Amino acid sequence: MARLEIVPVPALSDNYVWLLRDEATGTVAVVDPGEDGPVEAALAARGWEPALILLTHHHGDHVGGVAALKAAHGAAVIGAAADAHRLPALDRAVSPGDTVAVGESEAVVIDTPGHTRGHIAYHFPEAGVLACGDTLFSLGCGRMFEGSAEEFFAALTRLAALPDDTLVLCGHEYTQSNARFALTVEPDNAALRARAAEVEAQRAAGRPTVPVTLGAEKAANPFLHARDAAAFAALRAAKDSFR
Repeated sequence: MARLEIVPVPALSDNYVWLLRDEATGTVAVVDPGEDGPVEAALAARGWEPALILLTHHHGDHVGGVAALKAAHGAAVIGAAADAHRLPALDRAVSPGDTVAVGESEAVVIDTPGHTRGHIAYHFPEAGVLACGDTLFSLGCGRMFEGSAEEFFAALTRLAALPDDTLVLCGHEYTQSNARFALTVEPDNAALRARAAEVEAQRAAGRPTVPVTLGAEKAANPFLHARDAAAFAALRAAKDSFR
């Protein structure tokens, strides 16, 4: 069975860049490099050489380091065909349903519009890993900048259908603030209260709150409990104005 070694690399103010190393072949992919410096340091510390750069969407805090990493390592840049006009130059443009191989670990491209119209996610079914950019966060979801509520709700429904043991690799360390809002929505959710306490301890110790299992998110994340697009839209609007 394909296995991936996963390294979260803090970048910018609250981003995560993800390093994925296929254990069978040593092939390394970099997911959403918002800047190159921290990525280069993490690669050098492990003696890794990236072969691929996987992009979920076009925002600068997810692509800002692509050019420098490409120049330094010659890694192949992969991103959504639908957003190729807004992404750094792609070596391979992919569409939903396409597969991307990181060594022996194969990802399926999932269409996840909502945060941006061209947003995609990469699901590695054998390795049990989901690189979802800014679509799904721990205890939250991304802002709805371009897509419709129907599109975003459908994207989250698609992700929620994946196995519970899937590890969620999201683009930001937003979990503490997400927990504060979530507790106003579902104050009696025991799984949410437990997760919020865990998050407080993780951050107090200076540790990332992700990866987290999709099963934990299904239990604790109010955005995965919305019954339809209208309910999702109302929840997202409430979060947008929450202070």
